[in-house]
Amino acid sequence: MIKKYRFLIARRVTQIAIMVLYVIANVYGINILMGNLSSSLLLNTIPLSDPYAVLQMAFAGAVLSFDILLGAFFITMFYMIVGGRAFCSWICPVNMITDLANYLRRKFGFNQIQKKQPASRNIRYWVIAISFVLSFIMGIAAFELISPVSMVHRGIIFGLGFGWATMVVIFLFDLFVLKNGWCGHICPLGGFYSLIGRFSFIRVHHNAPNCTACMKCKEVCPENQVLHMVTKTSMPVLSGECTNCGRCVEVCDDDALNFSIKNLIKERQNEVR
Repeated sequence: MIKKYRFLIARRVTQIAIMVLYVIANVYGINILMGNLSSSLLLNTIPLSDPYAVLQMAFAGAVLSFDILLGAFFITMFYMIVGGRAFCSWICPVNMITDLANYLRRKFGFNQIQKKQPASRNIRYWVIAISFVLSFIMGIAAFELISPVSMVHRGIIFGLGFGWATMVVIFLFDLFVLKNGWCGHICPLGGFYSLIGRFSFIRVHHNAPNCTACMKCKEVCPENQVLHMVTKTSMPVLSGECTNCGRCVEVCDDDALNFSIKNLIKERQNEVR
């Protein structure tokens, strides 16, 4: 059981632990991790800044301090190594809501009813562009004003308030309207991190000879278009839209999917050739 859900358990522990650290900083003044997901301070020393929020501030004409720029650099480098959208599956609190909606969709058979997705996953990239334009016009970080991620995060730390409504709306939208609707189609933060994730070293790798075409991986994957190689060829998942959640690895009984390092994958492929 633990092996079957090892990454899911690790993700939930990580997400909850990060929220707890923010809460105890706010309530008890134990400043291991203080601030919010847009701007934080680790151990009262290391600045951490969301690069997407920082870019919006730059478009808005804000004067950015060295600490903010340094924090954005740290976060960008981190996610360029581990995979940009690891933020979505390992850090973001909204992920727990959308994962629950996705689980219920599978249990109730909604995915079979709505086989074709009525919306493009490219919407999130358009939202990124629009947010930069609005930030420039309005002189503020436009998306940060309405970000459900920020609302839920602030709600957990400081008291839910409108955070409850945000969580309910996202949950119902993903459950009844569009599979992985918020995270997989609309959220510009996930779209931005997917651009960073194109350069990451840690990848899921598919070993075609082991695959029995059970398709369990595609059933649980929140971005199943990245698994286009399943049953076809041995190769890593190169798309930055992969969240590195590890669910495909967990459900694969054939040992056809596993995490690997990008450069090691290339070396093995060259050896085979």
